[in-house]
Amino acid sequence: MMTNSTTVIAEIGENHTGDWDLARDMIEVAAEAGADIVKFQSYFGEMVSEDDPEREWFSSVELPDDVHFELMEYASKHGVEFLSSPFNLERTRFLVEDLGLQKIKIASPVLLNFGMLDYLNGRVDTIYLSTGLATLKEVKQAVDALSDVEEVCVMQCTSEYPCPEGHSNLAVLETYKDTFPERQVGYSDHTLGTIAPAMAVALGATVIEKHFTLDKSLEGTDHLLSVTPGELRELIGRIEQVENLIGSPIKSPTEAETQHIQFVRNRFSEIR
Repeated sequence: MMTNSTTVIAEIGENHTGDWDLARDMIEVAAEAGADIVKFQSYFGEMVSEDDPEREWFSSVELPDDVHFELMEYASKHGVEFLSSPFNLERTRFLVEDLGLQKIKIASPVLLNFGMLDYLNGRVDTIYLSTGLATLKEVKQAVDALSDVEEVCVMQCTSEYPCPEGHSNLAVLETYKDTFPERQVGYSDHTLGTIAPAMAVALGATVIEKHFTLDKSLEGTDHLLSVTPGELRELIGRIEQVENLIGSPIKSPTEAETQHIQFVRNRFSEIR
């Protein structure tokens, strides 16, 4: 577990390819790399329209109910939290009422599913709200619908896979801080590499989500933009470095400065 203030979510998503041994390995390795949370996705392939070209893929990687319980227990055993993104109201109810989750991730495609948002409002403690595809007006509507949720983290996200650096729009974090001063802000990253999420922390993000894989050559579209275990450790190291550089907002001499304030100030006193 990380000891700094940024929460890092390793998004396993569908990168397990439907192999539950691989899913367990990913949980264990993500925990070892320093992630705070491992995240999955909760849907059924039959929820996707019949003419969707990825319907068969979604069916092959859907997480059965019993596997949810198993992976949640496995995550707890390895010291990380289990999190998932539901994609309809039925899966939302399952995560909250059956699995007992008090933290839920709302994925960008369902940002405006007010049936889900209304159900979650007041029922859970924390919502991580991804805002890809949305206008600021739509984000406001979603946040307003979650008024009774104690912690809502509004997460800048661009739903491009991978996301070009010029489309990451990290400056939106400042917009979110101004628009939702009572809420946390975060960043769900789809760019290649680890620079963007580290920069997001410098701009005030308190939660970072990054796709995670053990092998970028595996089947599935998300592996390319995912970090490997080594890259996840690199990302967490970058975040720790950024946090150290940010330091305190209180302007006062450091302990080291205090020891030689007068010497330095008096050094050139004769030429004043």
